Amino acid sequence: MRCALPLPSLASTGRDINFDLKRVEGYRNFCNKIWNASRFVLMNCVDGDSNAKPIDQTANPDVWELPEKWIMSRLNSSIKDIHQHFAQYRLDMVSQDIYEFIWNEYCDWYVELAKASLNDDSVTDARKAQIRYVLLHVLETALRFSHPIMPYLTEQIWQTIAPLLGRKNTDSIVVADYPQTEASQISEQTEADMAWLQELIASVRNIRGEMKLGNAVRLPVLLQNVSADEEARLSRIKNQFKALAKVESLDIVKEGNEVPLSSSSMVGQLRVLVPMKGLIDPTAELKRLGKSFDKLQKQAEGISRKLSNEGFVSKAPAQVVESEKAKLAELEGQLTAMTAQMEQLKAL
Repeated sequence: MRCALPLPSLASTGRDINFDLKRVEGYRNFCNKIWNASRFVLMNCVDGDSNAKPIDQTANPDVWELPEKWIMSRLNSSIKDIHQHFAQYRLDMVSQDIYEFIWNEYCDWYVELAKASLNDDSVTDARKAQIRYVLLHVLETALRFSHPIMPYLTEQIWQTIAPLLGRKNTDSIVVADYPQTEASQISEQTEADMAWLQELIASVRNIRGEMKLGNAVRLPVLLQNVSADEEARLSRIKNQFKALAKVESLDIVKEGNEVPLSSSSMVGQLRVLVPMKGLIDPTAELKRLGKSFDKLQKQAEGISRKLSNEGFVSKAPAQVVESEKAKLAELEGQLTAMTAQMEQLKAL
């Protein structure tokens, strides 16, 4: 068995479980995810002749940026949670901690952020050496805390990863030290900054999907209703945001300034906008909006006729009549907004 996670992940204390083949398939995919992430790390840490590229052997927080500070904070937060859940005999929670950290945080986010920096010619060699260290350190540590419930895969990868950091001081990961929490590296501010960055990136990706724009297209992005605290936070994450969201330009719209016709999304009170001009075919968009307008108008006319019928108004319960009036008001609002949007499109 490559991974013993499926059963403990389901088995909370005192619960009988049925064998779930889908869960086994899911954790097979998890093993593949770890294997592929390890291959990426090795490709960026070892050259074609199997010689190690410049890799720092110790942490140097002075050259860390948000991604490094965040993944080290999350690593130590996860180790803390894993120890707590082992002490409580909550193997289901241990499994969840391991899965969430490796898949959703290390693989899906930090590896992607590191890839952007390692491929950026403007990033210094000193920083790249530290990024390689963090990639290896986090992966090696994650292999050690995953080993008790994922023995064979972690052993195989650890035998290759550990020597690159000078950590293969035992013959097997089985007798390597279990990771301990370094509380000084846990930062609530850093984790909050990263969570906000993830929301911003998700909002731009949603807009990209709605506008049917490929990842190759770099988007101009405007931010509206930006607070002073958010502007300060933005200065700390701007480069990572532009790299991962494939953003060409990023500007803050000052209060009172006119905003061009844009597709938008909300992150709290902050509004993320992508101007449409030059990114879409106005004729095709007008045609799409026209069809939606006709559909909404028919719905509004049907409700209006119903409310004009004295028999319906007098016999229907009051809450039903009020509900129909609310639906009509909402439809009329959507039609007004759509009309304004179509007028703007005609001007493009």
